[in-house]
Amino acid sequence: MHDPRLRRIGAAFAAFNVAEWATWIAMLVYAYDHAGVLGSGVVAVVQLVPAAFFAPFASTLADRYTRERVLVASYVAQALAMGATAAAIAADAPLLPVYALAAVAATTVTITRPAQNGIVPSLATTPPQLTAANGALGAIENAGILVAPLIAGALLEIGGAALVYAAMALAVAAGGAVVATLRVAHVPRPGVRARLDPRTAFRSLAQDRGAASLVALLAAESVQIGAMDVLFVALALDVLRTGDAGVGILNAAMGLGGVIGAVAAARALGGRRLVRGVALGAVVWGGGIAAIALLRDAWTVAAMIALAGIGRSLADVAARTLLQRVARVDVLSGVFGVLEGLSMAALAIGSLFAPALVQLFDVRVALIGVGAVLPVTLALTGMSIARADATSDRETVPAVALLRPRHALADGVTDAAGDARRVADELVEEGPG
Repeated sequence: MHDPRLRRIGAAFAAFNVAEWATWIAMLVYAYDHAGVLGSGVVAVVQLVPAAFFAPFASTLADRYTRERVLVASYVAQALAMGATAAAIAADAPLLPVYALAAVAATTVTITRPAQNGIVPSLATTPPQLTAANGALGAIENAGILVAPLIAGALLEIGGAALVYAAMALAVAAGGAVVATLRVAHVPRPGVRARLDPRTAFRSLAQDRGAASLVALLAAESVQIGAMDVLFVALALDVLRTGDAGVGILNAAMGLGGVIGAVAAARALGGRRLVRGVALGAVVWGGGIAAIALLRDAWTVAAMIALAGIGRSLADVAARTLLQRVARVDVLSGVFGVLEGLSMAALAIGSLFAPALVQLFDVRVALIGVGAVLPVTLALTGMSIARADATSDRETVPAVALLRPRHALADGVTDAAGDARRVADELVEEGPG
């Protein structure tokens, strides 16, 4: 990321990812200590469900207001919510208010990615730059998955869940400070009424089969991630007999593979047709998960999981980059907010889907079933994604993108000339920055 503004976004995003995963682990451990396995399950749902419903609505803020300001506000909100959760835990508050505050913290997390995904295309203005930026951010995200459990474990040993939440509140506050003075060129916005209506993003997706297919594919990936969180435990404890340490090794292998895959995506995809990266990644990820069912050695399984993680990250970076290029730029954060909400719901579905397969069959059949989710989704959406890739702009220029005929159909705009006049008026009003 050559642009210093992208480097600042990346630095803040690193703190965000560690905080998101560390607080998630800390709350699951806290709930387990107080109410056992049932408590962990309850608190997972308590955190995921409000976040899933809130994300599409919260993301409209980034289309209504300046996206970099919404990004900063998201970090401030997270710091306050995590700090309040830390205080409640430290004060031995009853479980209900602690869970409620944890849910608020998890919900504020859903604002960051949509705002950030709306900003990045304005800074990385060519396809190779955009792919490289998303590859770097993907590597940061997967590094967080790799490092956060270690940090959470150490802090839990020293001071329990309260210390984890307090430390992560400071981390996201620092992230907010890093991007506090970030400024990017404003892109044209829709009318005020459209800005305030979260249904605008849903309508945009309903009119754009390619973007909708990409959202569906990325949501299917989240189903698999939610399922693998459960299957790693069953695989390590019941099949490989590696104990609790094995669970950590398997998770670390997926995180390591994700880092490698994101770096590879940034280097290999560039300005090429991104559907190839989506397809290759989906097959490697899904096939790798299914292949684990045939393996018996723990280290071989870990290596296969790392390979699968490479595929997942490759598909993820390619699909998110393509979505940034084909979705309407004036509701881009809203579209990613819909994705964020669906991803939260998909994680919960995956967490229920995997145990059901294990109960009905066994761990190995569950792995094959979970592995098939993304390839099957790709088979259903692949043609739409390929068409979207073939017709996507070769250069990411927001003002030009808004003038394409298919964008003139939304929000009551009936012709390209009227859209051009609106863009020109807003550019003159807002100025260059």
